[in-house]
Amino acid sequence: MRRMLLAATALVAMTVPALADFTLDSRYTDADGDLIADIPSDPADLVDPSVLIFAYTPVEDPAVYAEAWADFLAHMEEVTGKKVQFFPVDSNAAQIEAMRAGRLHVAGFNTGSNPLAVACAGFRPFTMMAAEDGSFGYEMELITYPGSGIADVEDIKGKTLAFSSETSNSGYKAPSAILKSEYGMEAGTDFEATFSGKHDNTILGVANKDYPAGAIANSVRKRMLARDVISDDQIEIIYTSQTFPTTGYGVAHNLTPELQDKIKEAFASFEWEGSSLEEEFSKSGEAQFIPITFKDNWAVIRQIDEANGVSYDCQ
Repeated sequence: MRRMLLAATALVAMTVPALADFTLDSRYTDADGDLIADIPSDPADLVDPSVLIFAYTPVEDPAVYAEAWADFLAHMEEVTGKKVQFFPVDSNAAQIEAMRAGRLHVAGFNTGSNPLAVACAGFRPFTMMAAEDGSFGYEMELITYPGSGIADVEDIKGKTLAFSSETSNSGYKAPSAILKSEYGMEAGTDFEATFSGKHDNTILGVANKDYPAGAIANSVRKRMLARDVISDDQIEIIYTSQTFPTTGYGVAHNLTPELQDKIKEAFASFEWEGSSLEEEFSKSGEAQFIPITFKDNWAVIRQIDEANGVSYDCQ
């Protein structure tokens, strides 16, 4: 039986304030209070690289997305006048560390790792993908396979639930908060937790009966269905969450203001129709980039982090 969590605040209203406390690492400033790192005022602290490094969140096979992003990166090269290189990353931690170390300039960080990237790596998100009508986001799903003996969420008790990684919203943070607040269930006490590393690994693991249940982002499931990686009859959905913001795209804080503006222009002016980006992401409904703010669009994610006791420790 599928259940829908209808309101963002309903998930965490009993355990957190309206807005979770959020601070940046000491190496960054936030004079305007928008919760993201300010662009350095000292020209000596700014960088203007000859090659821009771009990385997409490591949710699936990097080779698939190097091809999917090819047309967009060519467009960014035209707008910025710089060569742009796709950088495949195999974990959220590696992606965050690359930006913190100055080796990554433009990136799409997944929903759950956005706050850590903002706090610890100086990430400045400004856009995300949306449908033609402006709607955006994805839902977290708890899935199982036919004949698993799991008909609803309570049946996960005493079994193993596969998560993707601890930095993932739908792959760990949201389901952990939901299971605790809605069902009184916690990993290690009521069920065993295992980590697959990526959403597609969880989906394939459940589809192939390696895991009895898993927590995933349904946008990944839809793209895998569209590519015939899995079939509908291999998966059963027992819970669907509220809609969460999807991958946030942005830049390293210390790029020159002029370069940051050009990169924003590249996202805003990209023509989706007929592109490699449309071919891949239309499978989950995306058709354009829309402007966002971390302060507003990621408020519910910061609340979920607060409910889970997440610390944005940058050490």
